[in-house]
Amino acid sequence: MQVDIYYTLPVYLFLGFMGCTLGSFLNVVIYRLPLKMSIIKPRSACPSCKTPIPIYWNIPVISYLLLRGKCRYCSTRISPRYLFVELLSGVIVLGYYLWLGPIWQFIGYSLLSLALVAVFLIDYEHYIIPDQITYPGIILGLAFSLVNPDITIIQSLLGIAVGGGGLLLLALLGDWLFKKESMGGGDIKLTAMLGAFLGWQKILFIFMASSVIGLIVSIIAMSFSSNLRETRRIPFGPFLAASAIIAITAGDYLINLYLSHLYNL
Repeated sequence: MQVDIYYTLPVYLFLGFMGCTLGSFLNVVIYRLPLKMSIIKPRSACPSCKTPIPIYWNIPVISYLLLRGKCRYCSTRISPRYLFVELLSGVIVLGYYLWLGPIWQFIGYSLLSLALVAVFLIDYEHYIIPDQITYPGIILGLAFSLVNPDITIIQSLLGIAVGGGGLLLLALLGDWLFKKESMGGGDIKLTAMLGAFLGWQKILFIFMASSVIGLIVSIIAMSFSSNLRETRRIPFGPFLAASAIIAITAGDYLINLYLSHLYNL
C-alpha cells in the first residue's frame, strides 16, 4: 500500500497542478473573449493598472494566496473568481482521473468540462457564448467520438442534429409565441457541441435537466430580485453547462433509474 502511494501521489499532485494551470488559462479566456481580445497576446496583466504579471507571480493558486488576493503593484483587489476557477479546474482534472483513469474519456470529458466552466461564467456575466468555444468544441466532439467507446461517430452526428436542431426549433417556437427572441444562437451552438461529445441520448437528458434546473433557479432568483422580475433576462447557458456535467458524471445512472421506474409502473 505504501509503495502504491509513493508512486501515485506525485501523479495526483501533477494532475492537480496541471488542472489549476489550465484554470489559469481559463481565467484569461473568460476575461478576454467577451472583450474580443486575443487569448494569446499580450501576456497576463493586472486588469486595473495593466502592469504585466511576471511568470513567478503567475503560479496558479499559490501566487493568489501569497499576494493575498491583491495586485503586487497597485494593491487592487483581485476577484476571488480567479482562485475559484483555478481550484475548480484542478478538482475537475484530478477527479476525472481518479474516476476514469488514464483513458481517452478522461481527456475528452476533462476538456469538455473545463470549456463548460468558461461558458458558465461568460454567459452568466455577459449573456453570450463565444463561437471561439463552441465551433472548435463541435469538431473536438466529433474527433472524440472516434476514440470514445461510449458513443459512435453516428451517435455524435445525431447528437449535433438533435442538440442544435432541437433547440433551434424550440427557439423558433418561442420567438413565435412571445414575439421576441427567446433563445440565443450561442445556446443552440452549445447544445450542438454537447451533442457532438455526448451523443443524442444524453442531449435529451440535458434538455430536461436544464429546463428543470432553470425553472427552479429562475423562480428563486426572481423572488429575490425585482430587476430580474422586470427584465426576465436570465442566461440559459449556465443551466445547460451544469446539466451537461450531471449528464457526464451521473447521466447513465439517472436515465437507467428513470427507465426502471417507468417499467415498474
